[in-house]
Amino acid sequence: MTTARLPLFPLNAVLFPGLVLPLNVFEERYRAMMRELLKSDEDEPRRFVVVAIRDGRETAPTGTGMPDTTARPAITGRAPADGFGPDPVQTFHRVGCVADAATIRERADGSFEVLATGTTRVRLLSVESSGPYLTAEVEDLAEEPPGEDEGDEAGALAEGVLRAFRAYQKRLAGANERSLATGAELPDDPSVVSYLVAAATVLDVPTKQRLLQAPDTATRLREELTLLRRETAMIRHLPSLPATDLTRAPTHPN
Repeated sequence: MTTARLPLFPLNAVLFPGLVLPLNVFEERYRAMMRELLKSDEDEPRRFVVVAIRDGRETAPTGTGMPDTTARPAITGRAPADGFGPDPVQTFHRVGCVADAATIRERADGSFEVLATGTTRVRLLSVESSGPYLTAEVEDLAEEPPGEDEGDEAGALAEGVLRAFRAYQKRLAGANERSLATGAELPDDPSVVSYLVAAATVLDVPTKQRLLQAPDTATRLREELTLLRRETAMIRHLPSLPATDLTRAPTHPN
């Protein structure tokens, strides 16, 4: 397995490969991370690991996943591991996702606006807190390759998941299925489908984490099919649930 040591960005959210992650970075420990990433050559990927918090909290006082709309001074005096317990690795889920920051824009107040994209899954091996921000030793976590029959199964499951997801979207929109346009084009690659649907479905963090950790695409798709059917049935009675964009996440304040 390929291992690397990368900056670690804990969130109360799960990032999936291929998905866009907007971040509003105002804490000094994460500002330091962004300043360091900006030192890298523009042609090189600016990579960090996003990992979901198992126990603890993001330090921002705003609600999880909501943009920070108020002016906020820099938060200083926090050690990299503050809020994450004496052994931070125990506070985080062990499977995360590498993010590549395509845009890191510093504001006049020293905070950062970041737009990153999930790339590959990784497993946390250890967490280091001796520097200005957390870093983690991680190893690549490739999906188990499908056998010949399993590949055919994943393709069939992806078609079923896409049908179920379209029905789910329409229920979220509160519209009659026959009167609503299909909307954006959806991919047909089973692995891509599995990640996009996992990100776009309104689920809690433990459920999304379980989908991220699935050993292979077919397993993820099977669980998604069950979840989508369940959620679609439930929101018939909850028509006010918000519709979710397929490829973008809410801004996370940190």
